[in-house]
Amino acid sequence: MTTLLSTAIDRTLNQWVQARIEHPQPDLLWQLWCFEGLDARRAAEQQLAAQGIRTRIHSAYKPLIHALQEDVDTANLQSVQMHYPVHASAQPNRFRLEAYPLAAMLPQADLEMQPGTSQTHYTLALRWQDGHEQQLAVFAPNRPFQNAHGNSGITPCGWQRATDAQGQLVVDEAIATDYEYAYEHAMHCIRQHRWPANEPFFGRLTVRVVLPGFEQAITGTGEVMSTPEALHEEFYFSLLEHFQQHSGREAGDRRLQPGQIVPDIRIAPQSHPLALEHITVLVEALALPSPAAESTAQSLPSIAAADTAAALLSTAPSLAAAAALAQPLFKAYGQRWQGSSVQGRTIAATYKHGADHAVVLSGGQHANEISGVTGGLRGALALAAQPDSHFAYIPIENPDGYAMHQWYSSYAPHQMHHAARYTALGDDLEYRDKAPWFESAVRRDAIAGSGAQLHISLHGYPAHEWTRPLTGYVPQNFDLWTIPKGFFLILRHHHGWQAEAEALAEQVTHALQQVPGLPQYNARQLDLYQRHSGRQPFMLINGTPCTISANNASPAPVTLITEFPDQTLTGDALIFAHTVQRAAVLATYAAWQQIMQNR
Repeated sequence: MTTLLSTAIDRTLNQWVQARIEHPQPDLLWQLWCFEGLDARRAAEQQLAAQGIRTRIHSAYKPLIHALQEDVDTANLQSVQMHYPVHASAQPNRFRLEAYPLAAMLPQADLEMQPGTSQTHYTLALRWQDGHEQQLAVFAPNRPFQNAHGNSGITPCGWQRATDAQGQLVVDEAIATDYEYAYEHAMHCIRQHRWPANEPFFGRLTVRVVLPGFEQAITGTGEVMSTPEALHEEFYFSLLEHFQQHSGREAGDRRLQPGQIVPDIRIAPQSHPLALEHITVLVEALALPSPAAESTAQSLPSIAAADTAAALLSTAPSLAAAAALAQPLFKAYGQRWQGSSVQGRTIAATYKHGADHAVVLSGGQHANEISGVTGGLRGALALAAQPDSHFAYIPIENPDGYAMHQWYSSYAPHQMHHAARYTALGDDLEYRDKAPWFESAVRRDAIAGSGAQLHISLHGYPAHEWTRPLTGYVPQNFDLWTIPKGFFLILRHHHGWQAEAEALAEQVTHALQQVPGLPQYNARQLDLYQRHSGRQPFMLINGTPCTISANNASPAPVTLITEFPDQTLTGDALIFAHTVQRAAVLATYAAWQQIMQNR
C-alpha cells in the first residue's frame, strides 16, 4: 500500500465564523455561500447573532432550491415566472437544469422558465393565490474551471459578500471552501504522483473523505440533495478524465484500464452541527484485493419458486442470493459458457435450446444499475416456461463491480455508486478490445455459440439528479442522463439490420404501453425532463423515449439496451422497476420471433 496523501483541512464555516468574531464590523451585513447543510448554517448564524454580527449563510450547491425551501412559503403559490442565468462559458440550459426539480416542487403553480439577462442571478416573480406578490433574486456563485482534457467552463463555488448600511457592496469575492480544497488536494497529489507508463496504473485507488456534508430531502419530490454523493461522482469521473489524459486517450474512452477507483465519501458524526473542526482526506494506492468469501445462499427447488421469490425483491440481492435464484435455470439447462472476473469471481451463462430464434439476455454490465439484474432474472425464468424458447442467459456480467455496489450500499444505500459501474480494471467490459478478456468473454461466447442475432442488455441510470458540483455541475459526456426521463430504449444495429431494429422498437414500445402504471410514469418523468432541460434529444415511440443507431462493433447484429432510472431505488419503486424490465424482456423476445420469421 502507498499513501499518497493524508491531511486535515480546516472547516471553512468555523473559520469564517471565527474571523467575523475576531474582527467584528457591526455596520456590515455579511453573507457566505458554502457547501454546508441547513442545520450547520443556521447554527453559525445564531452564534454570530449572539455577538451582534448580522449574517446570512447560503448553500453554494443548488442555491435556488435551497432558497425556495428556506425562505419562501410555497404552499399556495399560484404562479412562478423564473428567469435563469445564462453564461457564455456554460451550456445555455445549465442553470435551467440546476433548477431541477422545481417543477415537481410546485405542482400547483403555473411555472414558466425563461433565459434571463443575468449571468449570476435567478430572478423570480412569485404570485400567491390570495393575490400578493414577491420578487426574488437568488445569487448562484460560480468560478472558472478547466478539466484534464482542457475543457473549460464555470462551476459552483464558495463566495462571501458584505454590504454597508447604505446597501453598497464592500466585499464581493469567491472563496475556496473546505469542500473544494478536499477535492483539489486529492486531485493534485494524484496528478503529481509518478504513475506507471502503462495501464493499469494501480490495483485500487481509494480516496477517503470525512466531511460535514448533508443529505437533504427536497419536499414533495423524492429527490435528495447529497454533498457526499456529489463528491463521489466528482472524484470518480475526474479521475477517469485524468487517467485518460495520462494514458493519451480521448475524453470518454471507455477502454481505459486504470485500475479500480474507489471514492469513499462519508459524513462525520457530530454531537453539534459545528463540532467538527476539520475535513480529513486520505488517498491510498494498493493492490487489488481478493474477493471476500460470501456465505452461500440456499438455492430454490424449482424455476417456479425462483420466479416467485425474484418478483418480491425490494433491494438488490447479494451475489450469493442472485446465484441461488438463478441456480434452477443452471440445473435445468447446464452451464454452457464460463469465464472469470479480474478479481477471480465466476461468470457463467446457461443455455436453453429451443425451436425459436435465439436471443442472448444479460444484466449487470454496469453493476450499480440494479433493476436489470433482477429484471433479467425474472425474464429468463419466464422464458424458461415457454416450451420452444431459445435463449442464453448471463445473470451478472460484472460481479466485481456488483460486489463493490453491495459494499457501498452497506453505508450509503440511497446513492448512485457510479464507482461500481465498471470492472475492477476500471473499464467498461463492452468496450474491451484486447486480451485478457475476463468479463467480456462470456457475452461473446454466448452470442457466437447460440447463434443469437439479438442481444438484450438490461441497464439503468440515476433515479434522481446526477451532478458534478466542482467541474461545471452537468456531468460531461453524460448530459443526456443528468435527470430522469422514464424507461428508455437504445437500439443498435449492424449494417443491413436497420429495418429489424426499427420494427423491434415499434413492437416493444407498443407492448410496453400495456404495462400497468408505465405510461403514466414515463409521461410524468418526460414532462419534468423537458421542462428542466428545455430539449428532447431523442425520439418518442409510443410514449417511450428511444434512440436507434448503426453500430457494427456490437457482437450481435441487433442490440436492445433498456435503461430504467433505478439507481437509488428500493422497496416498491424497485419492484416496479424490475417488473418493467421483465416486461421488456418478454415483449422483445416475442417481437423478435415475429420479425425473424419475416426476414
